[in-house]
Amino acid sequence: MEYVFASALVGLREGLEATLVVSVLLAYLVKSDRRGSIRWVWLGVGVAVALSVGVGALITFTSNSLDFEAQETFGGVMSLIAVAFVTAMVFWMRGAARKISGELRGKLSDAVAIGPLAIVVLAFLSVGREGLETAVFFYASAQSAGNNSGPLVGFVIGIALAVAIGWALYRGALRINLSRFFTWTGILLIFVAAGVLGYGLHDLQEAGVLPGLNTLAFDLSGPMPEDSWYGALLKGIFNYSARTSVVQAVAWVAYVAITLTAFLWPARTVADPVPSQGATP
Repeated sequence: MEYVFASALVGLREGLEATLVVSVLLAYLVKSDRRGSIRWVWLGVGVAVALSVGVGALITFTSNSLDFEAQETFGGVMSLIAVAFVTAMVFWMRGAARKISGELRGKLSDAVAIGPLAIVVLAFLSVGREGLETAVFFYASAQSAGNNSGPLVGFVIGIALAVAIGWALYRGALRINLSRFFTWTGILLIFVAAGVLGYGLHDLQEAGVLPGLNTLAFDLSGPMPEDSWYGALLKGIFNYSARTSVVQAVAWVAYVAITLTAFLWPARTVADPVPSQGATP
């Protein structure tokens, strides 16, 4: 179960984004007395979920039909894509947590005026992005876990928690500080993504795409083997590798240093213009 936490964290973040979107759309339609349009929201959500599952199945099928080197290359590229998705998600939610509700209501108001198809498309696009990101990241997590079922269990737990939280928020039974929530989960996800980045680079090294597979930064197989309980825990959460190449280590440190600094850097605030002296108020 050492792979559960990281996958559950991603599932919770992605699932909560999707459930927040759906809850905002539904709440707007209910409060504006447009309940008849709710079915179009659910249709868009259903299509988005089906597409995400289909993409996940296609990625898995494509990977299984390749030889070893091609499979490692494919897995490495998908890991890098997953890192890009998660990084974009972390930064997007940091800025959108406070204004997502107003933006979605404005878009839905325009969609309602256009017609049912526009509502379906809006719901599909709003939820589909999270679904596609989840499918890609799930594949990357499953690859690093091998035959371990932890990633699947983690994603199911995370998405179930997200749905429960979203429903409680919709019903008004739960109040949470979304900005603080997304900040702390964002920090954790940066370390998770760094581990996926390292694993992806290792795949590319095994495939011969990148050099330096046997040029190690450190070898902790003795004091901290991957099959120990603590090694397995670190591997499941952060994709820890006892034998880490220089390329992996440099990429991990650089990614965490740059991404974490940018994520925690205070957002700029635009100051009101100072009137010139002698100006008439």
